[in-house]
Amino acid sequence: MRLLIFGGTTEGRVLAERAAVLGAEVTVSVATPLGAEELKGLPGVCTRVGRLDQSGMEVLLTGFERCVDATHPYAKIATAAIRASCACTGTPLRRLLRPASDAKSAVRVESCGEAAAFLAGREGNVLLTTGAKELVAFAGLDPTRLFVRVLPTREGIAACEALGVPHRNILALQGPFSQKMNEAMLEQYRITWLVTKDGGQPGGFAEKAAAARNMGARLVLVERPADCGGDMEDVLSWIKEGLSCG
Repeated sequence: MRLLIFGGTTEGRVLAERAAVLGAEVTVSVATPLGAEELKGLPGVCTRVGRLDQSGMEVLLTGFERCVDATHPYAKIATAAIRASCACTGTPLRRLLRPASDAKSAVRVESCGEAAAFLAGREGNVLLTTGAKELVAFAGLDPTRLFVRVLPTREGIAACEALGVPHRNILALQGPFSQKMNEAMLEQYRITWLVTKDGGQPGGFAEKAAAARNMGARLVLVERPADCGGDMEDVLSWIKEGLSCG
C-alpha cells in the first residue's frame, strides 16, 4: 500500500517510521527543507519538499491508496486543502491529532490579532513564539518591546526585519527548548508576556508554561483551530487495515 503523509511535525516522523516498519510504501510531503531534515535516516521513507496548493496536492495524490494529514495543529489552511484534495481524488484520509495541553492560568485568545490587541493596552516586554508567519499581526505594537523566537531561516529573520524588530531582539533558534532554557530567555530579556500556541509535548508547551510560572511572566495562549481526527494508535490501526486489504 502506498501511503502519503503530509508532515513536517514530530508525530509525522514517528508515524512515517512506524508505517514503514508495518510494510507501507511511505512518502512524506513537507513544506520546507527544515522539515525534511527531521526525516533523514528513516529507512523505507521517501521525502518531497515544497509548498503545495490544492491542485498540486491533487496531482501528488495520484497513485496513493491512503493519506494522512500530520501537519501542525495550527496549519488550518493546509488541513483544509488536504481535505479538499482527498475529497476530489477519492483518496481515503485520516487526520493525526496532537494531544492538547492543560493551561488553566493562561490568557486565552482566538488569534494572534486578538493577542496583539490584548497586549496593546498593557506594558512590558513580549516574547513571541508563535512563528514568523504570524508576526504581521503584531505590527501595531512597539517593535522594541518585542523579542521574537523564530526558526533560524532567512524567511524567519526577514519577517522580523519587516516588522522593524531590532536585530538584538531576534532569537533565531530551533526548539523545542527545555524549561531552564526558557527561563533563561525570560530573565535575560525581562519578559512580562509570553505569547505561544499550544504545540503540545512536541512543541515544548509544558516547558514554556512552567518557565513562565517560575519567572512571573504571564502566558498568552492562542487557541487551536477546531479540528477532528484520531491519535497515533487510531491512525496506525487504519493503516494496518489498508495493508491487510491490499
